[in-house]
Amino acid sequence: MPDPSNETEAQPSEPSAAVDAEMMQTAEEVAKDEEPSGPKRIAVIFAHPDDAEFTCAGTVARWVAEGHEVHYVQLTNGDKGSDDPVVTPEQLTATREAEQRAACAVLGVQQCHFLGHSDAMLVPDLALRCEIVRVIRQIRPDVVVCPDPTVRWVDQQYINHPDHRAAGEATLDAVYPAARDRMTFPELLAEGLEPHKVREVYLSGAKEPDVAIDISEYVDTKLAALRAHASQLGDWDPAPMVREWAQSTASHFDDVGEYAEAYKYFKLD
Repeated sequence: MPDPSNETEAQPSEPSAAVDAEMMQTAEEVAKDEEPSGPKRIAVIFAHPDDAEFTCAGTVARWVAEGHEVHYVQLTNGDKGSDDPVVTPEQLTATREAEQRAACAVLGVQQCHFLGHSDAMLVPDLALRCEIVRVIRQIRPDVVVCPDPTVRWVDQQYINHPDHRAAGEATLDAVYPAARDRMTFPELLAEGLEPHKVREVYLSGAKEPDVAIDISEYVDTKLAALRAHASQLGDWDPAPMVREWAQSTASHFDDVGEYAEAYKYFKLD
């Protein structure tokens, strides 16, 4: 880790702070008359227990430390994430929910909302979109973080899980225009859930990231949260891989520290 005594005081990341200066100026011009002041409410929407810990937990830890309120929305219950022949899906669901709650406690996440879909069965249909709109209107976040639905593979090493793509697609469709529009899903109005406009979106695991968040002071917290998912890690130590990923990410951006997480960023009108 860098020696803090050799660095100037770090500036708050601010969820609207894009690395790209031109993008940041545009975002400020769009929002100057409407941007809410003070801490922001952030919804991190993902498919499986541990997805957020792998992709954005350093950012979450930083935002919580800066005073923002973070909620997790977990779409599936992770009931297929084991090769143990004696573990039932019901047992695994309970284990993975407990692990996710433990990870949230490490990070300081305000609440984790469990939607309970079966692992590997997620479909970005209207029913899922409505569920996500419901939780967005309940949480009323300024910022949403979700997977990049356009990523189908990475190099020759990794085929992206279909649940990740489905989570990203359904979330983006829920953010815009469904959560915003009064006449979409009128049954939610009957539940007392008024339309809500999300102002910023961060796509994690993005194919073309253009924003980086410096997590140099929070990489250890990220690792502690990831280790809460003991059923998935087994005896494997994720630290070398996670640090290598974060260092590689940081190397592609100026003015960030040793470790970073990167996103595709949107500032919505």
